[in-house]
Amino acid sequence: MDEKRSAISTILLLSAIILVFTASDLIQRDRSFSETENKMLAARPEWSWESLIEGAYTQEYEAYLTEQFVGRDKWITMKTYLDLALQKQEINGVYLGEGGCLIEQHLPGAYTHVQETKKLLLLEKLVKRWDADVMLVPTADNILTDKMPRWAPYYDQAAFLEKAALQIGAEHYIDVYSALRRHSGEEIYYRTDHHWTTLGAWYGYLAWTESLGRRGDLYGKNAMKPVTTEFLGTLQSKVNLDVQADSIYWFPETAERPVTVTYDLKDIRNSCYEESYLKGKNKYGFFLDDNHAFIEIGTDYRNGKTLFVIKDSYANCFVPLLLPYYEKIYVLDLRYFNGRLFRFMESYEPEEGMDVLVLYNCIHFLEDFVYLE
Repeated sequence: MDEKRSAISTILLLSAIILVFTASDLIQRDRSFSETENKMLAARPEWSWESLIEGAYTQEYEAYLTEQFVGRDKWITMKTYLDLALQKQEINGVYLGEGGCLIEQHLPGAYTHVQETKKLLLLEKLVKRWDADVMLVPTADNILTDKMPRWAPYYDQAAFLEKAALQIGAEHYIDVYSALRRHSGEEIYYRTDHHWTTLGAWYGYLAWTESLGRRGDLYGKNAMKPVTTEFLGTLQSKVNLDVQADSIYWFPETAERPVTVTYDLKDIRNSCYEESYLKGKNKYGFFLDDNHAFIEIGTDYRNGKTLFVIKDSYANCFVPLLLPYYEKIYVLDLRYFNGRLFRFMESYEPEEGMDVLVLYNCIHFLEDFVYLE
């Protein structure tokens, strides 16, 4: 009899919990954007018999519930502290590194030889057509190895970069890996975010100038100034831990000369920086107004030189350093571009030709680099 009462009580308790969460789910207004995670959230899918039979509706609704779950941020925090109590080294795809450093996890088996080959063949075709220079930037797990948890596995980007250099030719390959390894003890990656810092980008800039025989003394490291000391990036959002915030730096002299910046062919500004982002969660959006499909930058350096950059968000804090070298800079993010790449580039190529730079971190290159000629 006692066992029967206990079973009934358990069923009633679970039913009440399910009822409360179901009611909360129906009452709560859906969020379209998570400022904490800096991403668009899944919307409630439209129901139809066809989508239900095909299985699409249940998959979309599962994704919707996962992202719109009541108290999602608090549940993430609770799970994180439970994982910490169990002495886990990795939480939600983030390694808990030394000194409060959060490092994005990239496992060795996640990127296959076939995937590497396909991406490098695409890159080789672009390099041959446009005589392009290539900067593939390693992520923090390959550079800050002294901060990684002991025995933590990671995808070997050094080996991949050796393949890339051989595939496209040493004359097109800019060795950022060696430059960053030499300065691995400095703050070249954010502790709470997956991007390299302005200091890391500056070392990349020095590698770029050295490789191309350009003047590399236009900016001194000590000229960097902080724009905020309260940056908590995407990795902090994944674990939702109370950690020390990062500082974001910039080179003020990059804003001294007049520029015209046009975002997505319509929105015209007079700066490569957008201070409004410093008031919100996504403070890295300070650089180049976050992410856009296409950006046109006109400078007052009348040298007749043009640069076309094909990039991910690692380039956002890097591009302003290139302003003194070009009269025109075009910046294209393939993630938001749906046209034919070569034809589009040809429409912006001046008669005297243009320089082309491909700048990605290694992981985004393997995951996102794709185009139609």
